[in-house]
Amino acid sequence: MLKGFTLTMWVGFGGFLGTVMRYWITYGMQKSLGVTFPYGTLLVNLVGCYLIGLLGTMAAERVFINPSLRQFLFIGILGGFTTFSSFSYEALELFKERSFLMGALYIGGHYVFCLVFVWLGYITVLKLQ
Repeated sequence: MLKGFTLTMWVGFGGFLGTVMRYWITYGMQKSLGVTFPYGTLLVNLVGCYLIGLLGTMAAERVFINPSLRQFLFIGILGGFTTFSSFSYEALELFKERSFLMGALYIGGHYVFCLVFVWLGYITVLKLQ
């Protein structure tokens, strides 16, 4: 099991990987769908919620994931990948632009669908047993 500075470096490297993946997805979504709605952030949060539901359930139910790997994956990669701070900023921008319906749909989509995707990750693992 990794400890101290070595574990911190691995978690930081995981954060780098997650952040780069988030950038690629967000950039790709903006190029393909435009910037009128933050589709990339929504997609990243849905995928991140699914993955944390999937991996968290696998760790709890099926597969032993040592604590160091778990921190690398959950805190590092998924922590760098998911974008709740970006989500909050983008929601505020929609409201500042007086796009109240889009802002409400954006917030509601995150809260409802991210919870659903965590549940889907959980169900996926249970179905594989």
